Amino acid sequence: MGNSHEKKKFTTGDYLKFIIPSIIGVLLLMFPFKYEGETTILVALLAGGLTNLLESILPTIIVIIIAFTGIMTLAYKKSKPAFIENSEFLKSVFNVSKFWIGARIVGVILSLLVYFEIGPEWIWSGDTGGLILHDLILGLFSIFLFAGFLLPFLTDFGLLEFIGALLTPLMRPVFQLPGRSSIDCIASWVGDGTIGVTLTNKQYEGGYYNAKEASIISTTFSAVSITFSLVVLNQVGLVHLFGPYYLTIIISGIVAAIIVPRIPPLSRKKETYYTGVKKDIGEDVPEGFTNAQWGTYLAVKKAEESGGVAKFLSNGVKTVLDMWLGVLPVIMAFGTIALIIAESTPVFEWLGMPFIPILKLFQVPYAVEASQTMVVGFADMFLPSVIGASIPSEMTRFIVATVSVTQLVYLSEVGAVILGSRIPVSLKDLFIIFIERTLVTLPIIAIAAHIIF
Repeated sequence: MGNSHEKKKFTTGDYLKFIIPSIIGVLLLMFPFKYEGETTILVALLAGGLTNLLESILPTIIVIIIAFTGIMTLAYKKSKPAFIENSEFLKSVFNVSKFWIGARIVGVILSLLVYFEIGPEWIWSGDTGGLILHDLILGLFSIFLFAGFLLPFLTDFGLLEFIGALLTPLMRPVFQLPGRSSIDCIASWVGDGTIGVTLTNKQYEGGYYNAKEASIISTTFSAVSITFSLVVLNQVGLVHLFGPYYLTIIISGIVAAIIVPRIPPLSRKKETYYTGVKKDIGEDVPEGFTNAQWGTYLAVKKAEESGGVAKFLSNGVKTVLDMWLGVLPVIMAFGTIALIIAESTPVFEWLGMPFIPILKLFQVPYAVEASQTMVVGFADMFLPSVIGASIPSEMTRFIVATVSVTQLVYLSEVGAVILGSRIPVSLKDLFIIFIERTLVTLPIIAIAAHIIF
């Protein structure tokens, strides 16, 4: 590439264009702090505040959004109205395949049944549809709103370019991913898994990740936030073991991140780009540059291209609408159905039976009771610890709580956000990846539990 890049000398103002927005992004979306005794991040605090403020009217707003999406999707399929046809953005939201039209319609029907409490109680109770509409989606509505406007601080001003150049020598050989993907992981880890998926989806749509990379990042690096891990541990009554618990999650999570992308279905994903065009993410460091210098060069160039306030705001509005219209109906549909199956049928107990011999092999007490929690986490991450809380053995409760957090791709939230995004991961893929992650992490967690107890 020669040294042509060195000729451009940047001013202090150029550097500040990259540094100031990036620091704002880190402080808003990635910097954990204590508030009223809880560890949180600013975007989660803002989202929680808005949710509390609008609590009485939010379910109504959400049902209207889900119904609007369903109606407009059908309207586009039937008559292709000009205002949608002529807008690239609206077309991308409402022009979906038959499967997703079906999912949206199911979402509309379920949201109305739950909102008006029509039909059998197992549809709208506080353990099934009611949990999704009145609890989960309320929080996501606000997180999508703030993250949509605040994510550009991380993506549009060079931070990903800078971190990417620094970490590519580590991320490529170990995880088969570009260095910039480490930001998606950190955003999930300190904030919320859905923020990580939203960030990954935006990078995939923009041509920065190919289909394989986006699939790996969203299913492998959408880590559970530290806060939620604490909630899970509290549920099984083992908060005093947070240190060894979180260390076990990190070690088993890294091992899963190395192994699972190297086996199908992730290993078979195509290395194609959503737009058909690959953006240069600056992985090849030119002669005469260190990784840090090259990262800085790319970051400043990216910040220069970021456009003004108007572009920033219009991108924010599009991201928020895309998540509200595209993802909320899908979460309503998949989340509710998964919880109904978990609460009203023995399906997940049957699916957990093959884990009994594995748990016995690792000498886990109450293996039969523990096996019932192994697959139910696919419906919702919190269910294993709710079911497992009554198991008398502390060691078994520890294993249940740790496995549920390392499984990652559960349908009531992160899984449904992935399914609702442009990332090419199907429901079948998600289930296989979920089982693979369980099989990879369970032995490590069981060994760790034997050491701790």
